[in-house]
Amino acid sequence: MADAETDIGQLSPTQQEALEQYLAVTNQEVKDAIPLLQRSQWNVQIAIAKFFDGEGPDPLAEAIAASQAIPQVAARHENLQQSLLASEFSSRAAPRRDRTDPAPRIVPPSSTTHGTPWLLGLLLTPLNWGWQAATALLRTLLYAVSFLPAAIRPTLLTGRLSTALQGGGTSGGGRRMLMPRDAAARFKREFDEDHGDNNLPFFEGGLAQAHDLAKKELKFLLVVLLSPEHDDTASFVRETLLAPDVVAFINDPASNVVLWGGNVLDSEAFQVAREYKCTKYPFSALVCLTPKEGSTRMGIVKRLAGPMPAATYLSELQGAMEKYGADMAGVRAERSAQQFARSLRDQQDSAYEQSLATDRERARKRKEAAAAAAAAEKRALEAADAAALRAEKGAQWKAWRATQIRPEPPVGDKDVVRVALKMPEASGAGRITRRFAQDTPIEELYAFVECYEVMDGASKTEKPADYEHKYKFRVASTLPRVVYEPSVSETMGAVIGRSGNLIVEMMEDGVEED
Repeated sequence: MADAETDIGQLSPTQQEALEQYLAVTNQEVKDAIPLLQRSQWNVQIAIAKFFDGEGPDPLAEAIAASQAIPQVAARHENLQQSLLASEFSSRAAPRRDRTDPAPRIVPPSSTTHGTPWLLGLLLTPLNWGWQAATALLRTLLYAVSFLPAAIRPTLLTGRLSTALQGGGTSGGGRRMLMPRDAAARFKREFDEDHGDNNLPFFEGGLAQAHDLAKKELKFLLVVLLSPEHDDTASFVRETLLAPDVVAFINDPASNVVLWGGNVLDSEAFQVAREYKCTKYPFSALVCLTPKEGSTRMGIVKRLAGPMPAATYLSELQGAMEKYGADMAGVRAERSAQQFARSLRDQQDSAYEQSLATDRERARKRKEAAAAAAAAEKRALEAADAAALRAEKGAQWKAWRATQIRPEPPVGDKDVVRVALKMPEASGAGRITRRFAQDTPIEELYAFVECYEVMDGASKTEKPADYEHKYKFRVASTLPRVVYEPSVSETMGAVIGRSGNLIVEMMEDGVEED
């Protein structure tokens, strides 16, 4: 055995790490700590137990420590991406660590049963009766075996327990299989009934959901498996798990711990114990993402089996978290950078889409404005063409209508209507006097006023087609004021009488001029 004055620099990295963990818990002098660790085969748990409980001959513990000290070469399976990632991490001057065991995502088998078709059930009825008879006989034999001496009973009872734990409809001890959330609620209820109200934040769901939550939010998953039949369960819960320091550490948001607990009598917890290689109760396992061993790999970074003081339990958890906390922090920083880049890219895309929508709206408005201007210009041209055509047809109509006006009656004719017309100022005609036959329609008077300027030089022409002339003036008497409409049925003799003093009033768009 080495001397107590062994130089720390001569120790291997694993031994130096064990020494640091031991000194962090016990605060013992280095010269006294190294011999004790050497006698304990550098197993920190055994050395701490010897320090607190006293050192005595324990061949079994030292044999176990010696077997655990032998390096185990675990099979390694990884793809090209994981190999490149591992080489990248190894290039950063980080201390070498042993590869952790994988933490499988455990999903309990569904307890849903499907009904058997009645025809198949009818054919299998004899087999069902035989199975029930064999089961009853086996139960009777097992009951009888329970009275045998203890030396020959364990093998049979172990087989019975294994069959019961792996049974389809019930779990160990005959407990009914429940869904993961219901099983978690039952565990929490039984835990509170056995150990009183507590502040432990047990996850209300199955281990698969807790596993996914810890992986997504980059937290540590603390799995606690309890066996009600174990003698150390009550003391471990009371003195270690419910210790104020441990409860405060688990509840601290800075610890980033997701706590999941299970009773090994339940099928899910039993499956967890088998997959996590649990050999001693109470059992705790610390699980986290191990990016150096795989970008999405969850590994078991610490196993704590059997009873231990609260200080040791807390120290082991904190040591494992500190060991893998830097890797977790790196992944958090990487995810934060990715989230920031994704958020920035989304904002840029949103700003681009908004700018593009604004440009599209402006282009649409410009297009609508151009279309409206083109339509207005087209309407103006059409109106101008229509006005020019109407003016042309109006001039043609005046030329035609001037040739259709009746000539003025002779001077000696007595059946006439003498009319004095005050023409519009724009015409320059002033006041004119004209005689009309008494049976002349009022419309003839309007036509005379309209065609007065072209009557002298009018030549015979055709009446324009598809044209209806509208007079833009009115003929009215002054005292009393009477407006004479251009009627073809009313005669001038009946409406005006023998004579009349009339005025021509111009109109614009159907409104009378002042």
